[in-house]
Amino acid sequence: MHVPHLPPTHHWIDGDALRAMKRSAYLINTARGPVVDEQALIAALRAGEIAGAGIDVYEQEPLSPANPLLSMENVICTPHIAGSSEIGWATIRRRVGEEAARVLRGQRPEVIVNPEVLGKVEL
Repeated sequence: MHVPHLPPTHHWIDGDALRAMKRSAYLINTARGPVVDEQALIAALRAGEIAGAGIDVYEQEPLSPANPLLSMENVICTPHIAGSSEIGWATIRRRVGEEAARVLRGQRPEVIVNPEVLGKVEL
């Protein structure tokens, strides 16, 4: 799954959602950590409610060495690097340049992380 972390998606994947999944399912989270209720995920994995998980983002980052996910044989943990690739970084660099050029031309950026500032600054 890959969704933004917003109030409606906080703990979107909770115990109920995990129990609704097939026992053969694997949860892959490359979105944002708080989208998954991590304690519910750990409980579901321990109970065999799902087959496993691939986790790149966590509720608490950096990930604690004591986090049970790290010692589970049916879980693959990566250090928040799912978007790291030559193509990914090239795309990020290109988009940053495009957005900066828009602003310098007095245009509104296409991607706005904090839209509340739009009325407060002149482009």
